[in-house]
Amino acid sequence: MKKVTLLLLMVFLMVAIPIDAFNESKYWIPIFMKRADLEQSVKYEAGSRPLKNPGKIYCKDHYIYVNELYKGVHIINNSNPAHPVNEGFIIVPGCVDMAVKGDIMYVDNAVDLVAFDLINKKITHRIKEVLPEPIAPAGYSMDYPTHNRPKDMILVAWKEKNEND
Repeated sequence: MKKVTLLLLMVFLMVAIPIDAFNESKYWIPIFMKRADLEQSVKYEAGSRPLKNPGKIYCKDHYIYVNELYKGVHIINNSNPAHPVNEGFIIVPGCVDMAVKGDIMYVDNAVDLVAFDLINKKITHRIKEVLPEPIAPAGYSMDYPTHNRPKDMILVAWKEKNEND
């Protein structure tokens, strides 16, 4: 029984860990935004956008909200599950998570927590610098020291870069 359990664990690890996670030629560089620009960056955009790098999914009533990592949130009307409609996109730089209560979406705007009114399509409240800054994706632990950071800049995303770039 122990051999079977060990074999299953080894197979799971081989499937669960992406091969490129061990590729040392890739690394992540931070993307910054000015604090003033960050505070003006959350906007609603009608119409659809293609899903390129989806993250978390949140369902409420007949809507599906899909996070586009570091970019924002897709709003999909699923009142007819046979034909879902991508109605719009909330631009939120640094976004990796969201939750909805009533008609308010709570979303991370890099290090800020923002309350976004889904009916009126605007921010109702912002709490500055209450969240940790976004971390490099795919299990990489890349930390960017704050003493090297340009003045008045907020880390909003990470971009993958190869040594050959």
